[in-house]
Formats: sequence, structure tokens, C-alpha cells
Amino acid sequence: MKIHLIGLGKMGANLALNLKDHGHDVLGFDLNNEARTSLEKQGVKTFSNYQTFLGRQLNERLIVWLLVPNGIIDQVIDELLPFLKPSDILIDGGNSNYKRSLSRYEKLKKHQIHFVDIGTSGGTSGARNGACLMIGGTKDIFELLEPVYKDISVNDGYGYMGAPGAGHFVKMVHNGIEYGMMQAIGEGFELMEKSPFDVDYDKVSKVWNNGSIIESALVGYIGSAFSKDAKLDGITGRVDDSGEGKWMIEEALDFGVSLPVISASLFARFKSRDDDKFSEKVVAAMRNEFGGHKVYKKK
Repeated sequence: MKIHLIGLGKMGANLALNLKDHGHDVLGFDLNNEARTSLEKQGVKTFSNYQTFLGRQLNERLIVWLLVPNGIIDQVIDELLPFLKPSDILIDGGNSNYKRSLSRYEKLKKHQIHFVDIGTSGGTSGARNGACLMIGGTKDIFELLEPVYKDISVNDGYGYMGAPGAGHFVKMVHNGIEYGMMQAIGEGFELMEKSPFDVDYDKVSKVWNNGSIIESALVGYIGSAFSKDAKLDGITGRVDDSGEGKWMIEEALDFGVSLPVISASLFARFKSRDDDKFSEKVVAAMRNEFGGHKVYKKK
């Protein structure tokens, strides 16, 4: 299929190459000249203005896939609307609040434009080699695009989550669970750091990630970080949050659901901005390994 991909950062560039590898005709858009040049060298045609980027053949249906920061999605949609026609498909593959996705669906529906919300997991490596996709929208559009989802995902790594908004809702829950899991791993390593034993954390990570009950991608990511910096001496313990943990806790309050572990992990991230605990260093290092999220270097 022909996919118009907007946002050629770490996730977008890797997804573009993944699509290209599977025979899809992918066109990229970004205002950043360096991002465009890098992808052009790898065989992806890129653009810096919408008029040429969204040119279409007679009766062609456009499929436009957004991978842009959450704060500018509405601005981008407003910029795109003059170029879109009834039956076109607009996909938001970023970390959006599901309530905003619902309002975007309704807005585009008035223009007879289909809206799809996709929660994307697997980090930059997943975007390049096989993502995990949680997909919301109407069932007919899911079925139309399913061959694309199958191509760019790991085996059994995509699914239809339900009506518009469901994809981003499920991704919000996914990220909240991730907060709790990462915090538990970080606290475990902090206890080892305070113990009288001279533990090799790289070795611990390798052992845990080969047959143990807590074997996971997250343990693999922190193992990768420890292989580069045995005690994480080069970074501080400050951990940012994407906002999805906060959204999830707000929903839990509305639904009357208790989330003590996830709530505590979010508060630990807030606290990390005033402290420098080893557990937060572990979480910061994990996030950097799988998603390229910012770490704060020691001065």
C-alpha cells in the first residue's frame, strides 16, 4: 500500500524503513532537513511541504500516518484538512490521550475522513524490525489496513482493540503497567546496590533474562545499559514521564479502580526530580535503551 508518513524522528524513520522493507510505497514528511536527508539516503522519498507530499492520482485514497509529538497533533490535522478528501484515512500512531482521539474521530467524521488510533509499542527497535500495535477505529478500516499491520508487526503483535479510541486507551493501560514493572526492577537493583555484596549487574541481568520468571524485554534493556556503564555512574536518577501514567490514574479514579502499584511508580518519577536514587537511575537507563528517552548526564 501507499503510506504517507508524517514525522521522521526515531520512531517514524524506523517505521518508514520497516514499511519499505515489506514492499509498501512509503513517502515521508518532516520539516527537519537532517531527518529527510538521512531517510533519502536509505531509499525513502521525503518531502517538506504538504502540497507535493499529498499530491494524488485521480480517485486515489490517501492513507496518512502521523508519528508526531502529542502536543502538535491537532495543529497538524488542521494543516492537513485542506488536502484531504472524503474516504481518506488518517492514522495517529503516537501516544495520544484516548479522549482526544475520540474527539478527533468525531471531527474528521464530519468531513467523511476515517480516523484510526494506534498504540505503538516496542520502541525504536520494534518500529524498525517488528512493532506491537494496539488498533482502534471502525472494523472495516481495520480490515482494509490489516495487511500493513501484519507486515510491520512481530508475529501476533497486532490486534483490533475496538471502536475509535480503544487503541490509545489500551496503550495507556500498557504504559501504566510498564511504569510499575520498571519501578519494581529499579527497586530490586537498588537493594542489591545497598547490600554488602559486590554484585555484577550485567551478569545478573543476563541470568534473569534466561529462564527466570521475570525474564522480559525490560530486563534485557537494563542489561544492555549495565554492559555500557556497570554502575550507571554517567547519568542521574531523574526520570521523566510521558503523561500516560497520569491519564491512567485519572481514569482509575473515575472508574473506581484501585491502582496502588502504578500510582506509586508515577509518584516515584515525580520524586526523582529532586533526588538521585539508584532505582531511578535504573528506570532512566531502561527508558533510554528501548525508546531513546532522554537521560540526564552527570555534570
